[in-house]
Amino acid sequence: MSTPRNDDKADAGVRVALDELLALSVQARGSSLAEVRRSAAARTGLHASRWRGRGVDFRESRIYQAGDDIRHMDWRVTARSGRPHTKLFEEEREHGLLLLIDLNPSMRFGTRVRFKSVQAARIAALLAWMASANGDRVGAIGFGGGVQHEIKPSGGRRGVLQVLRALRDWDHAAGPQQEPLASALERARRLLRPGTRLILIGDGYSVDEAAWPVLGRCAGRNELGCILVSDALEHMSPPPGRYALSNEGTRQTLDFTDKSLRAQWPRPFAEVRERVRAGLSRLGARVVEVTTDADARRALLPFTQRLPGSRGSLA
Repeated sequence: MSTPRNDDKADAGVRVALDELLALSVQARGSSLAEVRRSAAARTGLHASRWRGRGVDFRESRIYQAGDDIRHMDWRVTARSGRPHTKLFEEEREHGLLLLIDLNPSMRFGTRVRFKSVQAARIAALLAWMASANGDRVGAIGFGGGVQHEIKPSGGRRGVLQVLRALRDWDHAAGPQQEPLASALERARRLLRPGTRLILIGDGYSVDEAAWPVLGRCAGRNELGCILVSDALEHMSPPPGRYALSNEGTRQTLDFTDKSLRAQWPRPFAEVRERVRAGLSRLGARVVEVTTDADARRALLPFTQRLPGSRGSLA
């Protein structure tokens, strides 16, 4: 990784600054991703697995089935019920967090406080610090803008710092190239292990039809979450007036003195967010919306709270 740029502060809000991501460790104190801590032994894992089998904690007894280990027979229940029962155990696994960061050109936009790309990096940094507080391994994949890099999940402060440096470097290297989400998800699937949580951070515009089948496969094996980042201008039109816009060398003037334009302006943006939210919700994913001027730590509260009846799952 390269060293921090001297003009990071001058680019505040426009470019990702490593010192800001490091400082977010203070905001992350006292918060951790929703989980169930069942053991103090980091090497054996800090989280209860969804998988049942031979492990460290007794879960329940059930009727003996062919192939069950006879060493785990529950003789008390067998004697009481008159039917052979075996004990099931719940093994503990070390969880991981894999962050999927959208670097496509639509993320380089913002009218309040900072660009969507900068807010996405701040959110990713907070999630990384929170996961580290759980003892989780943390990794990241950047996609779009010509960036196709990945940081394999690793533990401790060192793992977090690798992710933070990557977030800064990817942001500074990103260009106008587009990359579909589906290809990034296929790369993510190669890094996903049982117990690893996948969180997509972006504005939703990269979630096309080709991405849904791969998202479904990811959700079938791993916990899935999404942070949708948006700007205030995507929620309401600007004050009446004529505004000049430029996009990749093309300039256009929009006349917001037109009432019909002001009324219609937020609709396509809202449709994108709702389409992504509805689709991910059907997959069982937890979705949170964050604006560029929002308090990122407060916005992430749903990711630090357990769902009713859950065992600390993110999704």
